[in-house]
Amino acid sequence: MKISLVWSNSRPILPNEVIIYSMLDIQSHNRFMQTALRLARRGFGKTWPNPTVGCVIVDTSEMHNKVIGLGFTQPSGSDHAECVAIKQALNRYGKDRLRGSTLYSSLEPCCHQGKTPPCTELIIKNGISTVVIGCKDPDSRVSGRGINELRESGINVIENVLREESEDLNAGFISRVKLGRPSVTMKVATSADGKIATYMDKSKWITSELARKRAHLMRSQHDALLVGIGTVLKDDPLLTCRLNGLENSSPIRVVIDTNLRINHSCNLMRTSGDVPTWIFTVGNKNDKPIAQLQQNGADVISVSADERGLVDLNEVLSILGNRGISRVLSEGGASLNSSLIKSNLVDKIAWFRSNKLIGSDGKSVFESIGVKDIDDMIDFKLTKRESVGNETLDRYRRMD
Repeated sequence: MKISLVWSNSRPILPNEVIIYSMLDIQSHNRFMQTALRLARRGFGKTWPNPTVGCVIVDTSEMHNKVIGLGFTQPSGSDHAECVAIKQALNRYGKDRLRGSTLYSSLEPCCHQGKTPPCTELIIKNGISTVVIGCKDPDSRVSGRGINELRESGINVIENVLREESEDLNAGFISRVKLGRPSVTMKVATSADGKIATYMDKSKWITSELARKRAHLMRSQHDALLVGIGTVLKDDPLLTCRLNGLENSSPIRVVIDTNLRINHSCNLMRTSGDVPTWIFTVGNKNDKPIAQLQQNGADVISVSADERGLVDLNEVLSILGNRGISRVLSEGGASLNSSLIKSNLVDKIAWFRSNKLIGSDGKSVFESIGVKDIDDMIDFKLTKRESVGNETLDRYRRMD
């Protein structure tokens, strides 16, 4: 990464270059951007189809660089992060305090009229002199145009501050825009030796209550929760977030059910009027069971079959992307886990491991994924390891 200190915004920005225009030092830029990123995470699972963005406004006229506005993206149709932060600063300090201030945004401010006005227009109108951006917005309606609009108005724009962290935070949105599908995080909970059930197919509970609460928190941070019909028939789950204060933060429940075997009286169907439930099946099904499921409040979506005659997962994720879903958490069993891995559709893995053993006769977290040679092994990088009580949560990222 190249870092340059310049006093004019007339020359083009080189790839991966951080341009510093203001009197704040690099450490300060990183610190305020870290705050913006922390704010952005508050919007996980709540802002789709919009990206989740954090914003910090700093009055740089004083030596201590006072924060005068904070914001993060509100649910779709409501204010974007920049608007929230600007309104807060106006309400608390007035417009005079905004003039000459520095605004930090984890994503390039939008410059198009959607459900809300352009954020660039509001930034320019209120006399903000410097805008620091984590990463560009890949949306073709923005994608550098917001930056150019700010610069053309005389605002200093600093790009690529904590770019990797900013892109990682909105990896799902970026994937949806660039690849046409949301990002997929596979959540698994296993024994220390990688088993999800005993040879008698008993799985409750391999991991602790603390780990299960952490998994519920993950649910609240995703737009959709993906399972296979095998999990539904075996466990009859609710697939909701049941943490105090987050009861209304359950993601959309997505079921892969090739032959429409779902029971009309199961927990998902009983609650489909309260929590959106989308069921993907192969086309040309009998209209009668579909009508019954729809009467219960479920959305039944027919898709193509893959080479094995099962629901085509690539098409499923494409449809989810078209519907605005950016972040998917998969909580399936060995069959769905293997199908997603073989289709190269898993971006991250969140792996809870207990400190107990089941043995070789237990049920593995994966079925066969067709690896013949060592060179064919599917490569994931361990990015973080943390303790959850006496257990471990490992986070992996796919190596492209």
